[in-house]
Amino acid sequence: MIAMKLPREQKEQLIESVQAYFERERSEEIGELAAEQLIDYMLQELGPHIYNKAIADARALVQEKAMQIEDELYALEKPLSSR
Repeated sequence: MIAMKLPREQKEQLIESVQAYFERERSEEIGELAAEQLIDYMLQELGPHIYNKAIADARALVQEKAMQIEDELYALEKPLSSR
């Protein structure tokens, strides 16, 4: 699988968020490099699971919409007279 790349601006925001989390929740300071490495690791480990869940959710939504369209198409059918 291709490694997930984030735009630099997003990654910088995530780095700040991870640093703030460590400070707030663990009373620890971590540097930018440590935060970036943690983000890269989490993307590598969690990314495929999150991606697959998103695909499964999208698949279920598309199937649901397809069933709705099929129902609507049946509703549009004209009755046939038996002459």
